Amino acid sequence: MNPFILRAAPFLLLLSSIPAYAVGYGGTAKPTNTAESAAIAQPPPEIPIKDFFDNPKISSAEISPDAKQYAFLAPDNDRMNVWVCAAGEFDKAHVITHEKTRGIRDFTWTRDGKYVLYTQDQGGNENFHIYRADPSKPEAPAVDLTPEEGARADFVDLPRERPDEALIAMNVRDKHYFDVYHLQISTGELKMIEQNPGDVDSWYTDTKGVLRAAAAQIANGQTQVRVRDGASGPFRVLATYTDEEDAAIQAFTPDGKALFFSSARGSNTSHLATLDLTSGKETLIDEDPEYDLDGPIISDKTHELLGVTYDKDRLSYKIFDPQLKKDLSILEKVHDGDVLFRDSDADEQHWIIAYNSPTDPGATYSYDRATGTTKFLYRPRPWLKPAELVDMKPIQFQSRDGLTVHGYLSLPKGVEPKNLPTVLVVHGGPWARDDWGYDAEAQFLANRRFAILQVNYRGSTGYGKKFLHAGDREWGGKMLNDMVDGVNWSIAQGYADKDKVGIYGGSYGGYATLAALAFQPKVFKCGVDYVGISNLLTFMNTIPPYWETYRDVMYRRVGNPKTEVAFLRSRSPLFAVDNIEAPLFIAQGFNDPRVNHAEAEQIVKALKAENKPVEYMVKMDEGHGFSNPENRLDFYGKMEAFLAKYLQPKLTARN
Repeated sequence: MNPFILRAAPFLLLLSSIPAYAVGYGGTAKPTNTAESAAIAQPPPEIPIKDFFDNPKISSAEISPDAKQYAFLAPDNDRMNVWVCAAGEFDKAHVITHEKTRGIRDFTWTRDGKYVLYTQDQGGNENFHIYRADPSKPEAPAVDLTPEEGARADFVDLPRERPDEALIAMNVRDKHYFDVYHLQISTGELKMIEQNPGDVDSWYTDTKGVLRAAAAQIANGQTQVRVRDGASGPFRVLATYTDEEDAAIQAFTPDGKALFFSSARGSNTSHLATLDLTSGKETLIDEDPEYDLDGPIISDKTHELLGVTYDKDRLSYKIFDPQLKKDLSILEKVHDGDVLFRDSDADEQHWIIAYNSPTDPGATYSYDRATGTTKFLYRPRPWLKPAELVDMKPIQFQSRDGLTVHGYLSLPKGVEPKNLPTVLVVHGGPWARDDWGYDAEAQFLANRRFAILQVNYRGSTGYGKKFLHAGDREWGGKMLNDMVDGVNWSIAQGYADKDKVGIYGGSYGGYATLAALAFQPKVFKCGVDYVGISNLLTFMNTIPPYWETYRDVMYRRVGNPKTEVAFLRSRSPLFAVDNIEAPLFIAQGFNDPRVNHAEAEQIVKALKAENKPVEYMVKMDEGHGFSNPENRLDFYGKMEAFLAKYLQPKLTARN
């Protein structure tokens, strides 16, 4: 189990079906050697695509509760599977899962270390089931603990004091809503313990693993916090927050009398507070005037608050606990990347630590708190050389209407940083953001001599509620203006060649690509749309049923397809195909539950009818992003050829 509790977003139009180890959308992490990097004066050699996007050698190690074993992901039959070994003895590991169709993305030890649990869907449909694997019986097939066809299961809690139990959320009864079930891990026995009244989007347990809180989405995108005093009985309304106040339950306090809670009530940025379970009163713990709370750091063992994190230009820690402050000071000397707490044993004495930096993807260490010593364990992609990768530079600029917009710039090595062919890479979400650290796509494109610009346009998270909600109803509008303003900034700074700028993005980023070519056709010379949206009307009418509780939020932030047909048509690239001049490459997973494959097919059909240049790739065994390595390699190979054809990166080596 992760030693600390950090906040996770409930739903986004991210490429979350792509494993973090595959393409660098968050996840484990990466350090840097700036001296070695600076040593290269000439362009580095061309790094094979597979080095970035094929399966890693090893990834995502977790330590057993008794600290005696490690579990980790590694390829078996060209699919990521779970392996187990004695602590640190990776060369003696044995595989305990046998997935042959689709790689495993995430897993966890049970509280007693008897089993490993993992989630798996079919062909990218995101109907994840929970499976049990037994390390003592490595040849035995994994057991599907949630075999209900067409349903999705998510963990609510693995109670620390009841190691054979799990609380899970499943939409078996009604595909729109998740009820809570008690799962006996050893037998697979399931029993519903709480029925969703039709508006709860997330459930929470107290420090004893008792279901005692819920967050519900009610009219106009409001979040209603509901609690109860015991394991049964009705929930009562404790507090109600507007969409703009960004309310989120983080955890129960150790005494069970309050919640650790984040919101932006009374301030522009999201802060950490306690929310009293009797009065509903917030008491401020910590806030930053410029950046939203990224998450609290809470001990899984004692449930005490140890610190907080903020995602600024880089990850920033604010530590309250003296021992953790000492630990962090030790760990920060080991490597110059950002420290990521991957996992710990039950006593929180033996940790697995990863480091996040642009140029050393995934250096992972063990850490012994008693002695303050670290030991190098592995790098997921040891074939990548830090000296051949590029740094990621935080940037900021002013939008045309006066907002400060942040982002990142990655420049190719060994060439003059002037008038470069440039790719604007647009993050998905859109209620997410780009972060500092290793990004496989940025590194791949920089190795191919492109400059890479990443813009956290309005609507991105982390910069306060005014900035987030400045993006409401601005899909294809001011959000797109921010991206173009970023391109203009890079041209004015001399980095980008105005005649060789392309745009690429996945999910919302794919929509932004189509919108850019349709609504600002003179800016970009080509575009790559990866599982993107072409028609906001059909998109809003085909969202997954289990996003039902967020429908009002979507309507507020994007537009209502029932009452605002003309508005959504005006922001849909499909209906502006006549304006598109630049060539397009479109890729789509046929089983995508978030962005239906029809989003790609209808705009491809429209472009071909107008004799517009378009290339189309569809993978029948994929969903919202490509998980299988052969599909990723095919996609990025074709994207490389497409960008080279239309942007032609022919650069002069630096003297």
